Amino acid sequence: MSDDAKTADGGCYCGAVRFRVTLPSRFCAHCHCDNCRRAHGAAFVTWAGFRDEQFKLLEGADELRRFETDTGATRSFCGRCGTTLLYQSPRWSGEVHVALATIEDAIDRPPQAHVYVDHRAPWWTIDDHLPRYGGTTGTEKKS
Repeated sequence: MSDDAKTADGGCYCGAVRFRVTLPSRFCAHCHCDNCRRAHGAAFVTWAGFRDEQFKLLEGADELRRFETDTGATRSFCGRCGTTLLYQSPRWSGEVHVALATIEDAIDRPPQAHVYVDHRAPWWTIDDHLPRYGGTTGTEKKS
C-alpha cells in the first residue's frame, strides 16, 4: 500500500477497537440474511467488503472477540461494548466485510444492492431502487 492510498478509519462504540481500511472497497451492500439480522438486532446490516490486506487493526486486539457461526463464518465484535465489527467467511476467502456503520470516514461508494432479500424481516419493506438479490446463495438476481 502506498502512502497516498485513501484510507478510512473506524471502530467500536466504546473506542477500544480501532481499525483502518484502505480503499477501494470491493462492494457495499445491505444484507438481509437471518444471521446478520440476529447478530445486529436490526432489519439488515450494511457491509463494505475489502481484501484482507486492506484491513488493519490499529488498537484493541485484546478486546476483539470472535464467534464462529454454524456456517463456518467468523463474526468479530468488541468484547467491551459488544459492537459487531467484522464478518469473514470461507465463501469469500481473503476478504473481510466491515459493518459500514463502524467506519467513521466516507468510503468510495454508497450501498449498491440488497442481498438475501428472501430472508428479509417480514416487518421491513424495501422501498428503494437498488438491485435485489436472493435465492439460496443470496446473490441471485430478483425481479
